[in-house]
Amino acid sequence: MNERTKRIFLAICIIVPFLLYCFYYYSQMFKNAPFRFADFESIVLKYGEGDSLVNQFDSKTGRYQFLNMQDSLVVDTIRLRKDDFQYLHGKATQLGFWNLPDDMTSDDTTEKRQAARFYLRYNYKEKSKEVMLDADFNGNTKMRDAAKSIMDEAMRVISDARDRQ
Repeated sequence: MNERTKRIFLAICIIVPFLLYCFYYYSQMFKNAPFRFADFESIVLKYGEGDSLVNQFDSKTGRYQFLNMQDSLVVDTIRLRKDDFQYLHGKATQLGFWNLPDDMTSDDTTEKRQAARFYLRYNYKEKSKEVMLDADFNGNTKMRDAAKSIMDEAMRVISDARDRQ
């Protein structure tokens, strides 16, 4: 065997199987991704002070209830577009929503304070991811900031959809 055929043989025996394995591995990984946009169904957002989460939005029903400036409960119907869902899913993926703990509430029960509390749930065909966050959560600041950013984006998208109607 000359030098050129040895290199070709080496490439065929090592590089080609490696590339085939990478293709197979990553295609299965993307196919079985835990939270895919194709399976995305709805979001549920609730927020308020303390345990009373009176401000609520459910994208499946389109029902949006909130307290206005006069402390009266207003119920409205808001429909999100596919672009809105795609944006929210992409933002959750970008900010690592899937890696956040489910409970990010403060453990301090000695005081009767009324801190802002947020609840966000992304519903998919076979599973869902939910996060409960207190505004004064004093755990990991990066995780708190990521969760707060996702909550803010969801509220902004809902507000924009309400303004469109």
